[in-house]
Amino acid sequence: MDRLIRKFRRLLLSWLHRSRSGPKCFIRRFSYKDIKMATDGFHRIAYTNSHGAAYKARFQDGEVALVKEIQALNLEKDAFYREIQLLGRLHHRHLLALRGFSTGRKRLLVFDNIENGSLKEHLNDPLKTPLDWKTRLQIAIGVAAALEYLLLFSNLPMYYVSIGSSSIMLDENFTAKLSDVGFFNSVRNYATMPHSSCPEDCSTQDCSNIIFQLGVLILELVTGQSPEEGDVDLIQWIQESSISSSIHRMIDPDLGGSYDSKELKKLLAVARLCIKTKDKPTVSIPQISRYLQNEVDIQCYKYSRVSFI
Repeated sequence: MDRLIRKFRRLLLSWLHRSRSGPKCFIRRFSYKDIKMATDGFHRIAYTNSHGAAYKARFQDGEVALVKEIQALNLEKDAFYREIQLLGRLHHRHLLALRGFSTGRKRLLVFDNIENGSLKEHLNDPLKTPLDWKTRLQIAIGVAAALEYLLLFSNLPMYYVSIGSSSIMLDENFTAKLSDVGFFNSVRNYATMPHSSCPEDCSTQDCSNIIFQLGVLILELVTGQSPEEGDVDLIQWIQESSISSSIHRMIDPDLGGSYDSKELKKLLAVARLCIKTKDKPTVSIPQISRYLQNEVDIQCYKYSRVSFI
């Protein structure tokens, strides 16, 4: 019965995705001059990585956007246009929508509203209003839902995705939006999502890398720390046999003790399973997404003990 439900779910999602894809979305060509002005001469950096830089942009009409420079495609015009075509077909509440592009001195992609900046800013900047528990939980659920959408999207080729607090944008309602998704994987440290012909319980190394990144993100949401900058090794901590005695010290003090203990247990259980997945796949993206949305009990999968709180 479970296999039948999963098959029906995949067919339904595939039909919905096909009905929402295609050349229906208007993609605007921006002038290089307008983008340069909107980004203060490319000085308003949102984040940088080995694939390129992303900039905050505010256009003269007041619209706020994210501008990404695609360095790997600077000399490949056809590939750049293919990237635009494919990105324009992605439609999901938790993916940053493509609004336009520029082919001036740089290959630039313009994405939708990022009124509240990045998740990293809200976790690390003391001048930003701290995120409450409900918002953090919804961010984790949203990111997992976006990954499930990408995994089950049947009409598109393999692509790369990178999950990190610096590249997850928040709109005016603090809805999480994945921004670091593309279709031409020329950078080694990006995980490549499989084509949807891959079984749902995917066990490839690429799936494992993405699930591991999701686990790290959840740890950041709970603790307010990043693995690179925190005083504690978060990866080692979540894998300890018992963490109940140290949880109160690890929770982000910006939460002020205001959180749901049952939901905290759920997030830490998911983070633990995701981290374990780095070496050997133990849980799939669809399973994580359904568990976070209360559709299934993750303990029904015989992967790992999660009752550690």
